[in-house]
Amino acid sequence: MNYHIDTIPVWEAIELDSECLLCALHRRLETGEVERYLGASVMEPDTRIQVNEKGFCGHHQAMLYAVSNRLGHALMLQSHLTETRQKLQKALHHVEKTARHASSASLLDKLSGKEPSPKKALAPCVGEVEKLLSTCIVCDSIKSNMQRYLLTFFHLYKHEKDFRKRFEASKGVCLSHAAELLRLAPDYLSGDELADFAKTLCRLENEAMDRM
Repeated sequence: MNYHIDTIPVWEAIELDSECLLCALHRRLETGEVERYLGASVMEPDTRIQVNEKGFCGHHQAMLYAVSNRLGHALMLQSHLTETRQKLQKALHHVEKTARHASSASLLDKLSGKEPSPKKALAPCVGEVEKLLSTCIVCDSIKSNMQRYLLTFFHLYKHEKDFRKRFEASKGVCLSHAAELLRLAPDYLSGDELADFAKTLCRLENEAMDRM
């Protein structure tokens, strides 16, 4: 059983004997990220720049608020909203300008294709507004780390017999992560190894459903 700084979290997750080791990893990452952004990093210039750029999704805003570091949370929100307002003003100006131009175009130009329909003309402008709502620095960090853990999972499954035995005797993973593992498996496993992994995972999912 070989432990390494990159493999320890995955080993610890499978030793929890939970319903899904990958969900356990996700929860650990999420809690750690929320605590990190309300810790000393609140005042780090690099962190503030990233927070100003990406902000947080509604789910992670609620988690940040629940930590009760209201001052740190408020400082990040203030600078993020200041930058977001500037971007929004620019996007909304683009919306008004495009809508005005689209509404003034003649019917003949629209029918001939010289001018796009109002819906088509406004689509990029709406995209600019939607872009302000679609980023979250915590989500991005979790996604990046989970990709690394998935790679580590397959590395351990392929090279560590103890890990493979633990996985085969585990409760498996949730359906969402089962689908993700099956989608990624051909990138890391092949031949009989891939077939055995798929068979094991399908057995674990069936057993979990029966147990529930």
